[in-house]
Amino acid sequence: MSTITQHSDIIIVGAGPAGLAFARFFKDTDLKLTLIEKSALSSLQDPAYDGREIALTNTSKEILQNLGVWQRLPSDEIYPLKNAKVYSGNLEYSLDFQVPKLMRQMRSLDRLGNLISNHNIRKAVYDEVATMDNVSLITDAAVIDAKTDDAAATVRLADGRSLTAKLLIAADSRLSSVRRMLGIGADMHDFGRTVIVFRVTHPLSNGATAQECFLYGRTLALLPLHDTMTNCVITLDNTQADELLILEPQAVAREAQRMFGDRFGAFTIAGSVHHYPLMGVHAHRFYAKRAALIGDAAVGMHPVTAHGYNLGLLSANILAPMILAADRRGADIGDARLLASYNRRHQAHTRPLYHGTNAMVSLFTNEARPMRVVRDLTLRISNNLPPIKHWIAKQLVG
Repeated sequence: MSTITQHSDIIIVGAGPAGLAFARFFKDTDLKLTLIEKSALSSLQDPAYDGREIALTNTSKEILQNLGVWQRLPSDEIYPLKNAKVYSGNLEYSLDFQVPKLMRQMRSLDRLGNLISNHNIRKAVYDEVATMDNVSLITDAAVIDAKTDDAAATVRLADGRSLTAKLLIAADSRLSSVRRMLGIGADMHDFGRTVIVFRVTHPLSNGATAQECFLYGRTLALLPLHDTMTNCVITLDNTQADELLILEPQAVAREAQRMFGDRFGAFTIAGSVHHYPLMGVHAHRFYAKRAALIGDAAVGMHPVTAHGYNLGLLSANILAPMILAADRRGADIGDARLLASYNRRHQAHTRPLYHGTNAMVSLFTNEARPMRVVRDLTLRISNNLPPIKHWIAKQLVG
């Protein structure tokens, strides 16, 4: 990476996997980038395991391959996701998903996607960006003000430094402070729930099949890793989460087994237990004057449909090529028309998914007795309507 300068072409606030992936698009170009990250450099160079497994679509894999990131992932920690099942209320009936036959033939796909640990993605994309000589990285830095005008974007840091650029990119999480500084509002949905994640081993095969179990009172997702290792994701009310988190890790694994039954045999905890608050966010718009939102700063999804980082990559894959094309033409990379076009294109993807996902979660976590019947009927009808199943599977595949 290069030395820090006061003025650059693009300032990116947030060196998470979306911000870093966006930066990587500009490798071997004349554009100068400044990356600002509040965390320490060590957390980028050697990110800690955080319990999160990211379900990447096949399209996301292609994007990461084009960026040189996929090749940096440890090959023995890329887990194929072949099939998916969705249950409601009990485990007697499931809505099943596989790669649609036409997509299997046309794109030679043998899986819905791949599961990769979040910390491995973060390290791979950082290691790739670290090879770029047109990127300056500022860590342990807090942004206290961000302003834009017709001429430039200006970012002020807590240490007193003031940096300017032609374009400002906010990639600083779903609780983005830069988004607020730019005056962009957001729909925020606090689900009042906690996500608890951990790995277990078990004697019987998981069949490389994800299981999403909307049980009564709580939700359990099982994400297949090795044949006999699975990532468990329990979602439940905050008060119930507190009661579960005070237990020993093996007791938490036993609770997951109680919820799922003995289909995989006995669960044995395989590592640490992590937990996170559950919140969905969708910005009202993804741009302002000389500024754009990407990643979770634009839209942070409920994890049930596994679209989070896929949408983050998509935002970078839409916006970065538009900027590169403008630069090749000698045009202004912060032009309002360019940013408005990005906003239209990305919102066309995110809004239906965001509101559709929230509606689905609302339906399948409604415990009223009449709604339990509706939940069951929804699964059965969807399972027997090929166009619906094909559309959902296509979203999973990418």
